[in-house]
Amino acid sequence: MQLRGECLLLLYYITDRTAFAPDEPTRRRRLLEKIHEAAVAGVDYIQLREKDLSTRELESLAQDAASIIRQLRTENRELRTALLLNSRTDVALAVQADGVHLRSDDLSPEEVRKIWKKCGEVLCGPGTHARQLSPPEPQIAVSCHSPEEVVRAAAHGATFAVFAPVFEKKDASPTGLAALREACKSKIPVLALGGITLSNAPSCLADGAAGIAAIRLFQDNNIEHIVRRLRNN
Repeated sequence: MQLRGECLLLLYYITDRTAFAPDEPTRRRRLLEKIHEAAVAGVDYIQLREKDLSTRELESLAQDAASIIRQLRTENRELRTALLLNSRTDVALAVQADGVHLRSDDLSPEEVRKIWKKCGEVLCGPGTHARQLSPPEPQIAVSCHSPEEVVRAAAHGATFAVFAPVFEKKDASPTGLAALREACKSKIPVLALGGITLSNAPSCLADGAAGIAAIRLFQDNNIEHIVRRLRNN
């Protein structure tokens, strides 16, 4: 299966609009600006991970994010950024996103591909079939917390796995580099997540990670600078 940015270090920005501002209009505006920034900077994947929103609110935000990326693609055919929706295959289809990011206890990638293929009408417009507008093959990421979960994700057809937390997470113990190294023996690319910084990212890559996934590393910094630093290491 062809991956976006296959010959490059894969970079994955995971969104968290709640970190931007106390009021929702500002959060939304800042997040969409950051999505634009990430795509222009060459980030391979953006996961819209706004789990507190209602379906209607999420679909509205996702539509705006997808529109930004589609517009950038018309301006630059080399743009490789893919938009993934956290766990919501229905919303991904409705807004013509590129795929989904699944929890470790979510639907299997196989089930998502069946839904994607047989979705019927998801009302992207009157009488419009979502499959005609969305990519024929979705990009599917899976959250994994052990090497065994990565093996299972690969067996069920995931595009790539996100292995976490490598270094830190406030409500979970870090897996560490040894577990990441074992996970990276799988047949699919594995991206490292959890406390990733410019200082420790090289150790993840040295242990076999195909790329880096992060919230704060991208969201709290100039993304073009972060992308350049990571890819020049």
